[in-house]
Amino acid sequence: MKTLIELLAAGNAQSTCLSAANSAPLTYSALRQLSQYVQTAFNQVGIGRNDRVALVLPNSAEMASSFVTVACCCTSAPLNPSYRADEFEFYLNDLNAKALVVEKGSSSPAVAVAAKMGIALIELEPTPTSGAGSFTLNMNGLAPKAAQHPGDAQPDDVALVLHTSGTTSRPKIVPLTHRNVSASAQNIANSTRFSSTDRGLNVMPLFHIHGLIAGILAPLSQGGEVYCTSGFNALKFFSQMDEVKPTWYTAVPTMHQAILSRSANNKEVIERVPLRFIRSSSSSLPPQVLAELEATFKAPVIEAYGMTEAAHQMACNPLPPGQRKPGTVGLAAGPEIAIMNADGDLLPTGSTGEIVIRGSNVTPGYENNDKANAEAFTNGWFRTGDQGVLDAQGYVSITGRLKEIINRGGEKISPREVDEVLMDHPAVAQVVCFGIPHDKLGEEVGAAVVLREGMTATEKELREYTATRLADFKVPRKVLLMDEIPKGATGKLQRIGMAQKLGLA
Repeated sequence: MKTLIELLAAGNAQSTCLSAANSAPLTYSALRQLSQYVQTAFNQVGIGRNDRVALVLPNSAEMASSFVTVACCCTSAPLNPSYRADEFEFYLNDLNAKALVVEKGSSSPAVAVAAKMGIALIELEPTPTSGAGSFTLNMNGLAPKAAQHPGDAQPDDVALVLHTSGTTSRPKIVPLTHRNVSASAQNIANSTRFSSTDRGLNVMPLFHIHGLIAGILAPLSQGGEVYCTSGFNALKFFSQMDEVKPTWYTAVPTMHQAILSRSANNKEVIERVPLRFIRSSSSSLPPQVLAELEATFKAPVIEAYGMTEAAHQMACNPLPPGQRKPGTVGLAAGPEIAIMNADGDLLPTGSTGEIVIRGSNVTPGYENNDKANAEAFTNGWFRTGDQGVLDAQGYVSITGRLKEIINRGGEKISPREVDEVLMDHPAVAQVVCFGIPHDKLGEEVGAAVVLREGMTATEKELREYTATRLADFKVPRKVLLMDEIPKGATGKLQRIGMAQKLGLA
């Protein structure tokens, strides 16, 4: 499987691939026909292989199907629909987008930006009676023109472009080839043992690598079904679960925590809809949350480790009877994984250093960014920017993001270690530790904490609690009790920039 066209060929023609509320089911045969329709429509107006098509659509079956079908003949560039005009201008310009796809009647500021920039606007009109995710395209009078590279995408064509989050620098363009995304989908399918009998409930955003590859492509690669929602909503999750009867779902830790907070009132649904497994990725899952999820759903929880540059998955805890090690992100699950020092030497088992990867799912390199590529690739290995260690059995533990390590007067502190201690306090529901600038020490440890409903704890009490478990220099000097911790666009807690967001820097 080296292209998305080959990937879509896996499903039985009459089996359902996509489903959604108020829509007929979409079969694999219909999705393959839709792909041909999209290819013809784009090729006739001069848009072909490796041309960039930006997608600004709400989370939906149409977003899933347009991502896949556009990538089969051009390059899909999904953008966060909640961006402001200035952000759309930056991204559309940076991508060198040839066209923008929006839903018919869209009020997105991207529409005006595209007009200003002379980017072709294509309107998508959903046709739910023909199947979830089916649509027609209005090319808005674009003049007929031969595409320079028409036809089916090839293995080394770029299927998908995404930007890195850019928390510490200008966002970088990550091109992912058909070979990359197909390999990653297969890696995830192997880890999860997907089959045509699986039905996923997708709550992940579809402008982000986790949702696109693990939520959509991996199950489709094995002929499975994906039910598409409008995004994650903790209030709707259990009613969706009851209606859809999924066999699995994947989410980020903050979503799992929100689901757990409503689980006590939904025990009957949990019993009625037994899950084969639950998957977690995109940021570290506190071992306490993993244990609570497994106890609540009576299903194995597998934590995976992914990043955009690896087309998502790099490592994953195995399903039973394999051993799941809470607090680790599991075994290499696709690319090779090693630990490297700053000089580029590979380190022995048990040594702490930078996690590096190489394999068919890893991006060929950042676009138009020689400096970033020189820093990111060493002797064929991609440097993830994560600090970690491999144990004797090959399980990967992440000890921190190299840029997130707090340097307090020369003492290096992993914020994740402090997180895990605070999570053990019975009153703590959610926590993120981060560095706060300090004029003499360089940085101090800060912690933002959300308490469990109906429970109380003071800043002093929480600091004293950590002092019994951690060396004095690791104890947070400031603990902020909050109703909600600010999150990134994909629902992740982001340490970098947290001090600024909270007015502490």
